[in-house]
Amino acid sequence: MIIRKKFKFEGAHIVRDCSSERCKKSIHGHSYVVEVFLSSNRLDNGQMIYDFGLTKGTIKDIIDSFDHAYAMWSNESDEFKTFIKSNSDRYVEMPVSPSAECFALTILFMIDKLLKATEYNNGEGSVKVSSVRVHETETGYAEAFQEDLSWFKFDLSSIKFSEAVKNEWSDPGMYNKLIAYHNDVLPDKPFVNPKIETVYSKPLDKEQKVSAEL
Repeated sequence: MIIRKKFKFEGAHIVRDCSSERCKKSIHGHSYVVEVFLSSNRLDNGQMIYDFGLTKGTIKDIIDSFDHAYAMWSNESDEFKTFIKSNSDRYVEMPVSPSAECFALTILFMIDKLLKATEYNNGEGSVKVSSVRVHETETGYAEAFQEDLSWFKFDLSSIKFSEAVKNEWSDPGMYNKLIAYHNDVLPDKPFVNPKIETVYSKPLDKEQKVSAEL
């Protein structure tokens, strides 16, 4: 079973080396729509794949990082990177070009790492991000799947957020904790979902267990 959560942000970029002259030579922006698809092998105590309310934490912060920000490919010249960093408080430096395709891949990569660094406390199953779909316009989108991550050697440290972006997160140290956990510096998962005292939940009977596993 799959659930979908939609997010939005307004962002700017240049997509170097693409076919469109305007796109590859001029800073421009889009009203992005991001769809995050989550799956699991069973329902939690609330009979959900994953409570939508939980996506309003670190997942929302990561996607909101690109709002009113300039998304910049790390392959840009030092002169251009200095210009952006000197004239824009909000920017994200990416190890890949900020195309819709690479936005989808990058966001998928980060959410995957976030979920793996999260402690679940309401009977969730094996929650995974199945795909991320990024709409750059009303007529086109790119969707990245887990297997597509092999196209690039992503590294959390290679995605860099400006201080202004980090300061607006609910936890400004969130990304450093994420990096530390996946580098085996932190022994425990740094993100802990609320512990829920169940009232109505009952163990699944044998027939329900079979259905849940299918």
